[in-house]
Amino acid sequence: MFNRTKDSVTSKRSPSPYVVVLAGSASLAIAMGVGRFAFTPILPMMLHDGVLDLSRAGGLATANYVGYLVGALAAMAVPKRWDHTFVIRLTLVATVLLTALMSAPYAEAWVALRFLAGVASAVGFVFTSGWCLAQLSGTGSSIGSAIFTGPGAGIAVSGLAASGMTILGQSGHTAWLIFAAISATISGIIWKTFGESAKPSDAYSVGAPTRASGKVPKSEMPLFAIAYGLAGFGYIVTATYLPVIAKNSIPGSPLLTVFWPLFGVAAVVGSLLAARVKHSADVRLHLIAAYLVQAVGVGLSVIWQDAFGLALSSVLVGLPFTAISFFAMNEVRRIRSSHHARYMGLLTAVFAIGQIMGPPAVGVIMRHVVNVDAGFDLALAVASIALVVGAAIYVAMILLFPSERNARSVGRSVRPT
Repeated sequence: MFNRTKDSVTSKRSPSPYVVVLAGSASLAIAMGVGRFAFTPILPMMLHDGVLDLSRAGGLATANYVGYLVGALAAMAVPKRWDHTFVIRLTLVATVLLTALMSAPYAEAWVALRFLAGVASAVGFVFTSGWCLAQLSGTGSSIGSAIFTGPGAGIAVSGLAASGMTILGQSGHTAWLIFAAISATISGIIWKTFGESAKPSDAYSVGAPTRASGKVPKSEMPLFAIAYGLAGFGYIVTATYLPVIAKNSIPGSPLLTVFWPLFGVAAVVGSLLAARVKHSADVRLHLIAAYLVQAVGVGLSVIWQDAFGLALSSVLVGLPFTAISFFAMNEVRRIRSSHHARYMGLLTAVFAIGQIMGPPAVGVIMRHVVNVDAGFDLALAVASIALVVGAAIYVAMILLFPSERNARSVGRSVRPT
């Protein structure tokens, strides 16, 4: 099942680039939009149902982020001979089942379920993006980056679905079942696409830009990893608690349910814009801009707490959401032209560590402030500062390690395809 022979692989025909992109985007929407972030729009329902409080909610969020870290490490260890499409299908099935099981009234099992959903999410992200990029390599297609619209699209769809369920007065129990049904339906539609193909699934062996000189400063990658980890911490407070923050800021507003879908739509737009930037420029400049935009968005929700302020905050935090990963994963292929898949896994793991730190940090802050609103304000301010620090690290990297793109690297495409 895992080990395909060369003859059996090459006898198959690859799906068209558009089919690959649509299937990949849909798979990432399930892995990320549901497996990781369905909990965010369902959280207000569960709080209303009285089945958990903010402290336990933070524990469930942390379990999912820890699972994502474990999944990222596990994906690095999967043997190359394993069939990517089998693993993708396995993660789709796992996400559907784990989402459905969250509807069961056994709160003691929820931590384990969210942990496993995080594992499936990370493995699904790595293998889906890897398989899709491999299928698109050499096709001449420029639409490969569109697969990264999946996470934002998944967030938007799940947010809109949750909005409708909230208006109809549905419970969190029902919401989990509906999300599982939506995921199962989409999985069924794309299932056949993830079959055997004419190309191997060695995800990151193609199209990787390289450094013009062979010497690589040892301190460059650790600085890069720290900066990327700060991005994980910087956005996660908003991504985990946005509907709750909105409910506390503008209670009773009919717009309470639109901010999370708006975040997702902005993420889709951001991923498309990221593919259109000038590739001759230093990618770290794009990362600096993305971090600062997100920092402004996170901080804005502290000082501008009406509906318009929260909407603008959602857009500014969402726009760089997947763009940051898009830029970072391509930059690591430049500074680590050999074994770059290993370093991509390292960055994903460090990003996950940053996310893991978010909910516990909120919990600690909540125990030392006078009310919930003050706690969220302080947590968001800390997150915004973390993003500014991350941007400052990229500035230092530009000064310490000048880009060589103006030499032989100019003209090389940093697109995944």
